[in-house]
Amino acid sequence: MLTSAVDLGFLEPCEPWLLTNKFFRSKLGGKPAWLELKNLPKPEELLCARCDKPLAFLCQVYAPIEENDSSFHRALYVFVCISASCEADGNGRTIKLLRSQLPRRNAFYDYDPPDETVESPAVASPVPLCVVCGCLGPKRCGRCQAVNYCGVVHQRLDWSAGHKPVCGQEDSVLASGRIHTTVVFSECEIVTEPEEHESKPKLSEEENEKRQMEEFERLKSEGKVGVLDELPEEELDKYAGTVDQAEDKVFARFKKRTEDAPDQVLRYERAGTPLWLSPNVPQTVPDCERCGSRRIFEFQVMPQLLSFLKRDELDWGTLACYTCQANCNTEGYAEEWVFRQDVIDTTKPAN
Repeated sequence: MLTSAVDLGFLEPCEPWLLTNKFFRSKLGGKPAWLELKNLPKPEELLCARCDKPLAFLCQVYAPIEENDSSFHRALYVFVCISASCEADGNGRTIKLLRSQLPRRNAFYDYDPPDETVESPAVASPVPLCVVCGCLGPKRCGRCQAVNYCGVVHQRLDWSAGHKPVCGQEDSVLASGRIHTTVVFSECEIVTEPEEHESKPKLSEEENEKRQMEEFERLKSEGKVGVLDELPEEELDKYAGTVDQAEDKVFARFKKRTEDAPDQVLRYERAGTPLWLSPNVPQTVPDCERCGSRRIFEFQVMPQLLSFLKRDELDWGTLACYTCQANCNTEGYAEEWVFRQDVIDTTKPAN
């Protein structure tokens, strides 16, 4: 087996208290475990540019660059629009990627790592958070003044989901603390491990053609030639390249590279190369708007994640996430760049 420079991410159940900001984990769903706690993104910065509704928190990746003290702690956050109409439209900016980083010695977390064997609470937020989504919540319930929201959309959602009958009562906060599964995904830890794959000898073009001819003769002898529409999918895959060789080669490579770990939901390789599903890749990646440095690939969200989410309104081939190569310092959260590649040829930049 060969070990590549890629780290693969897999979903594993985890105690909720270990997925809070204090323990620096990568995770899917739940509410964001914000790294920098004071300068959170403004609610208007986390709206879909097409439908103007709040984006949903998809996942976060803890990706420190320890040799650089300013990014000893570093986290990347992905937000997506959950409106089916936005998903089908292909409009950009329906997905956002944010980066946050802190030096080891900072105003929020202890210098030494926390004890992960003893349950302890998250580091408290110094700013109000939306009780529905966990993002910045500057809007307060005007009646009870006990809970905060990012905006009117989530206030209405919480009002109809249980806050209304208890507003102003002692348990109003608890009623609002319920998980709103329509806008918050199920929470799970993303654990990573190095990618391993078998090293197999590469066939020459002549050997490959010989094998294809032998396979053709086998099908002919079985009376299957001419009825390819009746062949099993795994046999059809062998001949898909006759339709579009370039596209099939890329997709075949994707299938081959993922077959040893089909449940991978994330691939991480900073300054590496995405594993594409089709030849339709971004021609240019915008430079960092803050420092002018070029952006490099850092990680991608895989289509296998959709099987876990079970949300029909979401669909993608892969989400390739690019970040500033210089990893420039920023207060709070810096927006980076995402390229969404679909299985069908409708690829689009997400921002």
